[in-house]
Amino acid sequence: MSSEPAANSLSSPPGFAEALGLYRAGRLEEAAAACEAAAEAAPGETGPLRLLGDILHAQGKTAEAAAAYGRALEIDPSFQPAWYGAGCAWLSAGEFALAAAAFERAVMLAPAHAPSLHNLGKALFKLGLADEALTCLRAALEAESSFQSRSAIATLIPGCPSAGNAGILAARREWAARHLPPPPPPPPRAPLAGRRLRIGYLSSFLHARNWMKPVWALLDHHDRQGFEIHLFSAGPAPEEGALRLRAGDCFHDISALSNAEAARTIAACALDVLVDLNGFSDVLRLAVPAQKPAPVIAGWFNFYATSGMACYDYLIGDEHVIPPEEEIHYSEKIARLPGCYLAFDVRYPVPDVVDPPAAQSDCFTFGCLASQYKLTPPVIETWARILARTPGSRLLLKNATLGRPANRAHLLARFAGHGIGAERIILEGPAEHFDFLAAYGRVDLALDTFPYNGGTTTSEALWQGVPVLAFPGDRWAARQSASILRNAGLEEFLARDLEDYAGRAVALAVDPATPGRLAALRREMRARLARSPLCDTA
Repeated sequence: MSSEPAANSLSSPPGFAEALGLYRAGRLEEAAAACEAAAEAAPGETGPLRLLGDILHAQGKTAEAAAAYGRALEIDPSFQPAWYGAGCAWLSAGEFALAAAAFERAVMLAPAHAPSLHNLGKALFKLGLADEALTCLRAALEAESSFQSRSAIATLIPGCPSAGNAGILAARREWAARHLPPPPPPPPRAPLAGRRLRIGYLSSFLHARNWMKPVWALLDHHDRQGFEIHLFSAGPAPEEGALRLRAGDCFHDISALSNAEAARTIAACALDVLVDLNGFSDVLRLAVPAQKPAPVIAGWFNFYATSGMACYDYLIGDEHVIPPEEEIHYSEKIARLPGCYLAFDVRYPVPDVVDPPAAQSDCFTFGCLASQYKLTPPVIETWARILARTPGSRLLLKNATLGRPANRAHLLARFAGHGIGAERIILEGPAEHFDFLAAYGRVDLALDTFPYNGGTTTSEALWQGVPVLAFPGDRWAARQSASILRNAGLEEFLARDLEDYAGRAVALAVDPATPGRLAALRREMRARLARSPLCDTA
């Protein structure tokens, strides 16, 4: 949100001070009306319209807010606060392409304005321009040291093509050094004699049933005779029936507690091990494990890079995602599970598997249903090369960001920059999860993203019968699909490197035998997965 406009008796138009007072008092409807009156009384003034935009944004009326800022810019196109305010409104609305354009103008007018640089980075990241976002966030941090920019860098850097393991560790260590106190000594471990081992799981996403498949798969198979299970929910309340608790399991709603109170609540349970399922997916809750509320703390599930924090004793991965030679880039000890470190389990309605579309058509359809922020420039460039080498093929992309026309236009322009026209690309926005999964019925071969692979996305594609083409990259985030494919027994879709990835995609698309092979694979895919280590949840 833009900084609050100032009012003074020399330059403020009539009624502006009244509007500002109403805004400060939280009387937003009256403040908006007063702003309109002030703007009408002084049609050449930008201040009332800028304040009106701020008020409308505070009310959640993002399109109306952007329009108010636009009216101010019609008066003065160089009025930087209005460009910034418009960018904030579009960012809140998920209009990331419009937001980026507005913030770019704001930065042109005020190159050292840290909030504009920070929010430009956020918008660019959402569009898939991860390295460009990192550059903006670092510039924002140079202009003004802030928790927000440093947190954003630490969160997104594993998905930046230009970053490597050493850069990820450095960014996260710097974040921890700046924003967390040194961890206190862990509490003593209670004697085990005559009792079960107490394990706690900390998550802000227990409400997200589709995303939490591996977690529920694990919890379903805990031996309750040997383990006492505690769940600590730091996010929205799970829907009725979403929690698969067993008799004797303990559920703790800590969502309304401060970090210090949450840590005390966890410590009072006298756990033996606390497993954090969040990592940097909930930066504000990293202060809970940092207070060392259990004698042993491990990171699992939503970790795909080091935490850089001293409080974690272990990260849980596997031999595919963290090879031994890379352990120097981790601040934690690495515990490797046999097979894949994630277990995939489906306990809700999903669409039936259907034959690949190429079996009924001459058109071969590549597809990806990953989040837009994973569609980095190297991904777009590689997919464009694949399309260029497979005339008549097309690419289906579907994610929440593509629900906005300007975001779709932005992505099409990126493909056009590599010579691929809009007629080759199918762009679709969000859908209810069942319908979202049904889109795989229109995809012959899924293409993985890099360096931030699919995890849930890869597993869901396979369950819908669609093989995923991937290659192992240079970091944990870039090897998630490699772990999944190897443990699913689908090594034939795991390329050696990026060039082999592109070559295999082309070869599959042009081979007349591919539709038949894919149809046969799809018909037996779920049975094959169910027998594989990937679905060996026990």
